[in-house]
Parts: sequence; structure tokens; C-alpha cells
Amino acid sequence: MSFQRFLLRRAIMVVPLMIGVVFITFMLVRVGSLDPVGRLAGPTATQAEFDAIRESLGLDKSLWHQFAIYVGSVLRGDLGESWLSNRSVLDDIRERAVISLELLFWGVGIGTLVGVPVGLRAAFRPNGRFDQFTRVLSLLGFSIPTYWLALVMIFVFFYLLGWAPPAIGRMSLLVTPPDPITGSYLIDGLLTANWEAAWSSASHLVLPVICLAIVSAAPIIKQTRAIAIEVLASDAVRYAHACGLPERTVRKLVLRNSAVPVLTFVGTELTGLVGTMSLIEFVFAWGGLGQYGLNAIISGDFTAVQGYVLTLALFSVLVFIVIDIIVHLIEPRSELS
Repeated sequence: MSFQRFLLRRAIMVVPLMIGVVFITFMLVRVGSLDPVGRLAGPTATQAEFDAIRESLGLDKSLWHQFAIYVGSVLRGDLGESWLSNRSVLDDIRERAVISLELLFWGVGIGTLVGVPVGLRAAFRPNGRFDQFTRVLSLLGFSIPTYWLALVMIFVFFYLLGWAPPAIGRMSLLVTPPDPITGSYLIDGLLTANWEAAWSSASHLVLPVICLAIVSAAPIIKQTRAIAIEVLASDAVRYAHACGLPERTVRKLVLRNSAVPVLTFVGTELTGLVGTMSLIEFVFAWGGLGQYGLNAIISGDFTAVQGYVLTLALFSVLVFIVIDIIVHLIEPRSELS
């Protein structure tokens, strides 16, 4: 199968997937117990005001009628208007996506750079001291709740030691934000030579990035170790040992044969951490897409929830397509199916 046909098939597969995500999300947020009309109207509203708000939001129509209207709007590129912010959901997502991607890039990037080498070293010497130590650390990373880890880090490094800034957002309130270029305070501060803003942004990034790196590194260490041990037991590696190849050459062979499954797992982990990251953003008042979606879920902002879930689904699809492309570049012999 040609590479072009492979990309075409992946693009076609996105269509039914996104339709299913839109349908399931639309129905789930409406069968829940949260009623946005009561929140918008207030406790002193009359029944007539309740009815007027419900009619203005289109909630007086049947579910299928509401769904048809929503699908038509999505096809036109209109994700609706948030009932809480009174802004376009698409504009909110555009502003906050870069903020979350910055945190995701640093956190998962550092977690991968630490997790993969540690997992490989543990696999090369199984049941040794280093292997046992890393397995305990990986288990702790799995077991500790994300929000609890974030709160403990704030308590220790900000309250007790005073090494970190307060968890009040991406930058100190006393610092003037840089001119917006990319949406990242750190990058924009460096591009505009606003060193004070860049330093403030970098200092506020440390704790949430470390928290996300710990959460992401734990499963990467465990999975990389398991994959490498399986490769070490393969016939190809046994043959390499039998031929008397140097240990460095054998390790390169193990690394190459482990690259594809490890990369695939990291891609899966990346998409799964987007939901986990919402808790980190909420604790650190980060203001990204994760916090936006969590607030929308808590407040019953149906339109914002639908846009948030749709964005996450599209992000996951794009990540897996990129992973498939990278896998094909690393291992051209892999079947494009």
C-alpha cells in the first residue's frame, strides 16, 4: 500500500469517529443532572424567565432537533457560544490550546527523556538494585493521585521552602505580559526580549511541568522496561550474542527493535494525559484548555463541554496519525494498514 493511500485511509477513518464522538458527547451532557438554566436565571427568577432562557438556548426543542442543529453548526465551523463566558467556544479553545500544549510539551517531553533511558537501563540489568529502585519509583508514580501530588508540591516548594512562586497562573501578577505572538508567555517573552516576563513564566512552569513529568514518566519507565526485556529474549538478540557481537552493538539492536512499540506507547500516553492535565491546570490555576473543560463540566456549560471533548478527540486522532507516520519513517518495512 502506498503512503498516500495510507494517509487517505486514516483521514477517512476520522469522519465516522468524530461523528460518534459528537453524538455521544451531545447526548451524555444532556442526560446529566446539571441544568444550566437554573444557574443562568438565578434563584429569584420567575417561571417565565426560566422559559425564556430555555427557549433562547434552544433547550425547549427535542434532543434530535437540538442534535441536528448542533451538527449543522459544527460542519460550518461554529462550536457555539459558551453560556458562562458569553464568548465563542472556538475562540476560547484557540486561546487556551497553546497554553495547554506548552505544558504538555514540557511535561511529557521531560517524562519521556527520563523514562525511556531509565526503563532501558533497568531492562539491561533485570532484578538488580537499579531495576528494583526504578520499579518502586514507577509504582509510586502510578499510585499517587495527580491532584494530591500537585498540592503537596505547592505546599513544600512554595509554602515551606519558598523556592517556587505561588500557584496563581502562568506569570506573576506584578509582571507585564509580553506582546502576544505564539500565546506562550515564555516564548513570547524571549522573542520580544521581555526577560522579566520570560523569567517569571519559566519559574511558574517548573512545578506543573515536574508534576506532569512524574505522572508521565512512571508508565513510560514500566512499559519501556517490559518492551526491552521482551526484545532481549527474542531470537534476533540471542543470535547477536551467539555471534559474539559487542555489547554496545547488541544494545543498539535492542534500542532499534524497541523504538516502534515504545513510540506507540508514548503516543497513547500523550493522549491519555490530556485529561489528567486538567487536574494539574486546575490546581495551579493555569488557565489552559484542561481547566476550561473541567470548569465547563462542573458548571454544566454544555456547549463548552462539547467543544472541549471534540477538540480532545481531534487531538488524539492527529497524534496517532503522526505516530503512524513516524513509525513508517523509522521502520519502512512496517505494514501500512
